[in-house]
Amino acid sequence: MSKKVKQMGIDTLKQTFQGVRDLVMMNVVGLDAVSNNQIRLTLRKKNIRLQMVKNSLAKRVFDDMGMVLDKTWEGSTTLAWGGTSVAELCKELEAQFKKAKEKVKFKGAVADGQPITFEQGLTMPTRQEAIGAVIMLLLSPGRRLAGQIRGPAGRLAGQIKSISEKKDEAAPPAEAPAS
Repeated sequence: MSKKVKQMGIDTLKQTFQGVRDLVMMNVVGLDAVSNNQIRLTLRKKNIRLQMVKNSLAKRVFDDMGMVLDKTWEGSTTLAWGGTSVAELCKELEAQFKKAKEKVKFKGAVADGQPITFEQGLTMPTRQEAIGAVIMLLLSPGRRLAGQIRGPAGRLAGQIKSISEKKDEAAPPAEAPAS
């Protein structure tokens, strides 16, 4: 491959992966064209893209981007990126390749520019789950404080109500004065 062709390939990869911080690396070998096309179409509907890359060029591009992924550049490499988080990406890829599990080997993943294993990507919370957990943590002190205020006040209100009901039962009805 000439230097100009290599540089064009590198420039194309840089443009394609500019701003991509979450991706999955996998080795897809032996998948027939019909299954491959169906999987790609299904993933594209979910805004997930797949691209097979030349390892030496992709390694250069990702090294330049600050993502050192030394262990993943063996054998053929297909990169998947898109979706809202690496967790969503990993879960969707696992679901799509479940039928062709013996033809796909997941090499690893990248979460926000840091290499992780594919299994870690599966266990990570999705973006919405993480936001929900943070909101729950933010609201829990307020919820606890409201419970502490409401608890004694509720008991006091219950005692006042029971005392007023006892007074109504204990008081004999007043007789009308005879005229």
